[in-house]
Amino acid sequence: MLLVGLAVIGFILWWFFGKHQVAQATADVTDNNQTVDIEVKGGYSPEVVTLKKGVPATINFTRKDASSCLDRVVFSDFGINKELPQNEQQSVKIDTTKPGEFQWACGMDMFHGKLIIK
Repeated sequence: MLLVGLAVIGFILWWFFGKHQVAQATADVTDNNQTVDIEVKGGYSPEVVTLKKGVPATINFTRKDASSCLDRVVFSDFGINKELPQNEQQSVKIDTTKPGEFQWACGMDMFHGKLIIK
């Protein structure tokens, strides 16, 4: 019983505090526009997106998760709070005039992603 308890504690520590590999993507630039596709399923994939400064950008979210937590995407730095209908692509236009690192999150602020504009 003690070993099982220690194993569970170890798993919990690893799950919440361990280093996990994060999927990253750089936007495809075509005809002075850049796009990235993100799958929403138990989180965001890719979780880190890099955009080129000054080029109009669109991030396409496709929610495949039925969880109500992931039914919205919020970019607080850009004043964006969009509904993500299940199994439909939802496009979000991003202002790329200002470089920096910005966060996005689900409506409950439990799942996060990072947007890098450089």
